[in-house]
Amino acid sequence: MQFGYSDVCLGHDPGPRHPETADRLRAIRERLKRKHGVEYVDAEPCDIDELAAVHDRAYVESVEEFCADGGGNWDPDTTASEGTWDAIRHSSGLACWAVEAALEGDDGRKMPFSLGRPPGHHAVADDAMGFCFANNAAVAAQHALDHDVHDVDRVAIIDWDVHHGNGTQDIFYDRDDVYFVSLHEQGLYPGTGDVDEIGEGDGRGTTMNLPMPAGTGDPGYLAAIEGPVSAALEAFGPDLVIVSAGFDAHRHDPISRIRLSTEGYALMTDRLRTLAEELDAALSFVLEGGYGLDVLADSVAIVHETFDGREPIEPDGDPNDAVESMLEDVADAHE
Repeated sequence: MQFGYSDVCLGHDPGPRHPETADRLRAIRERLKRKHGVEYVDAEPCDIDELAAVHDRAYVESVEEFCADGGGNWDPDTTASEGTWDAIRHSSGLACWAVEAALEGDDGRKMPFSLGRPPGHHAVADDAMGFCFANNAAVAAQHALDHDVHDVDRVAIIDWDVHHGNGTQDIFYDRDDVYFVSLHEQGLYPGTGDVDEIGEGDGRGTTMNLPMPAGTGDPGYLAAIEGPVSAALEAFGPDLVIVSAGFDAHRHDPISRIRLSTEGYALMTDRLRTLAEELDAALSFVLEGGYGLDVLADSVAIVHETFDGREPIEPDGDPNDAVESMLEDVADAHE
């Protein structure tokens, strides 16, 4: 794979004992040293205009000023330092690079994956939250829609982070050109992402939430992707699919009660790769969460291995009754 990466993203320092540490990127890079076929690409940072395409301009300018003044606690969970503003711009720029590379035809062993931080999927249109200041996936989706070179009319964003991607949902909730899917742990921060949140106005029916019951493992996630997610995207017909790839749903992540295995990420990658191929859609990945350094690094590595030719191992067992019931509710909400 090609990994978008910049040392500038290490300069975002949320402080000691904060889980969203620069060591996340260092751990990934160290793990990928053992793999062949890994390439790293830097990218131009986003400017304020690109960030303001999905965020309120006054909010973006206030973040820049906040960081220039040395940063601090934006809220109890979301902290900035002087280096955060440049990291934000580079993180979003790397996400834009990933979609551009995908739209240029990079796939297979050249599949683009953006390794930026801070992450983005909790950042709403006019505020930061949940460690996130700029919504990298949303910025990248809008970037693709705004540039006529690749004739992109529709984008799908699939968020498999264990937390609901409330920011991405917020930004695109009333639009019909972006289909947002979130697979997340039911009841976990930030408390949004119920099945009946399906969009409004022109965007009604273009948001799909799959709140996974605590304890859900690989079979449940595969059933969601193979069932309602695939059906929705086949009907929507995106030109581009962006995966908001958080890895905190791993069974060994310290903040998750979801039971995905490392192999589960290979299986989801394989299913989404196949789906994108069937849709003739470009595919790219953007890093979100994941806070157990070893399992984060292993999970990113197995995504790479999947595109490098490794065949994932199918799981035993079927989704449990709670997952089946949730999937039926999703189908009913989108009738």
